[in-house]
Amino acid sequence: MSQTFDVVVIGGGPGGYIAAIRAAQLGFKVACIDEWKNAAGGPAPGGTCTNVGCIPSKALLQSSEHFDHANHHFADHGITATNVKIDIAKMIGRKDTVVKQNNDGILYLFKKNKVTFFHGRGSFAQAVEAGYEIQVTGAKEELLTARQIIVATGSNARALPGTPFDEETVLSNDGALRLGAVPKKLVLIGSGVIGLEMGSVWRRLGSDVTILEGLPTFLGAVDEQIAKEAKKAFDKQGLKIELGVKVGEIKASKKGVNVAYTNAKGEAQALDADKLIVSIGRVPNTIGLNAEAVGLQLDERGAIVVDAECRTNLKGVWAVGDVVRGPMLAHKAEEEGVAVAERIAGQHGHVNFNTIPWVIYTSPEIAWVGETEQQLKARGAAYKAGTFPFLANGRARALGDTTGMVKFLADAVSDEILGVHIVGPQASELIAEAVVAMEFKASAEDIARICHAHPSLSEATKEAALAVDKRTLNF
Repeated sequence: MSQTFDVVVIGGGPGGYIAAIRAAQLGFKVACIDEWKNAAGGPAPGGTCTNVGCIPSKALLQSSEHFDHANHHFADHGITATNVKIDIAKMIGRKDTVVKQNNDGILYLFKKNKVTFFHGRGSFAQAVEAGYEIQVTGAKEELLTARQIIVATGSNARALPGTPFDEETVLSNDGALRLGAVPKKLVLIGSGVIGLEMGSVWRRLGSDVTILEGLPTFLGAVDEQIAKEAKKAFDKQGLKIELGVKVGEIKASKKGVNVAYTNAKGEAQALDADKLIVSIGRVPNTIGLNAEAVGLQLDERGAIVVDAECRTNLKGVWAVGDVVRGPMLAHKAEEEGVAVAERIAGQHGHVNFNTIPWVIYTSPEIAWVGETEQQLKARGAAYKAGTFPFLANGRARALGDTTGMVKFLADAVSDEILGVHIVGPQASELIAEAVVAMEFKASAEDIARICHAHPSLSEATKEAALAVDKRTLNF
């Protein structure tokens, strides 16, 4: 016997669970289906982000940063710490606890908002007069019917051709977060967000880390000036990054891995390592969705085809997050989830891709919103730029972390902020001011005229805005 709902959400990651909650807030009878399991086989909603992505990686980054500070920076503060050790099992255990707290928090939010949760895999069964039948395959088989379906099935790690993940020697982000010991030598393929963050974690804990990147430039999506500043910091830390490489044969066994590659000069090279982390991007997760049963359109990448408002080719079927076009970011998925729930209710959901912030949680952190200087040059835009170094910021000096800068890009005529780029301490928090400013079409002068607390890192944002007009006060 089918259970009937107004809205059924397939996937309980950031896009899915947020869509379900917002739809329930708007008065709909809502179900959310998610198949993630914890170690005991119980439900673990939150998707990749909560289970093997954003949340656990930040937990490990925090733990490894504490260890690094104790070993290398406490002495600067007059603190003597000798024979500092790391308990990897306890560190991983703390990470698992943080993940479980988030899983349990989502289940609580479902109950609070009267969202019916089904633990299992959701897939299309057929289109019916009342909408669509959705099959739930899990410990208990269920059949759900709803007129509105939101697909939020996320993405999976992309493997190298011919080198599948075994999560023992050849690791995806999942295996990289579950290492039981510090590998003496670690190789990562891909210098994107996952590569840099995971490389940073294990380097701080004592691993000899090499990152191989196929592109000739470092962090090509980042403003070039900011990327160069970040690269200098990573080089100084001992994170070895080779650009312009072509990966060849990979030989993996339980004892380790050998990676053959050609460097930027065309020279044949090889690396032996204990573990290999592959972080070359992600692919939309539509496997098992049974899209063909209802004629749901997919593109050549396997992503669900949607319009600007996340509508698919089927009436009443929507899709959000990593499974559709656009940046694969948890907060982008959340915004789309809210927008779709509101559109179903006849409201006007809002998602502005131009003001979606990007963050890399390394040390220094890297964060940006809007266009880069190279993008502005490519489209022939007339712009002004202003930068301010954390070296000249009082709070950064007190923290003992003066690496990096804040950079503003503004229209040469109207002074509207076109992009803000930060590399340095707490960049992930500082970027929020720029997002708000750009969403409200603020000018650099607007930020320059706002009173910022002293001493604070945010003063660097104000000073960079002043620098657009060449009138910094502290540099």
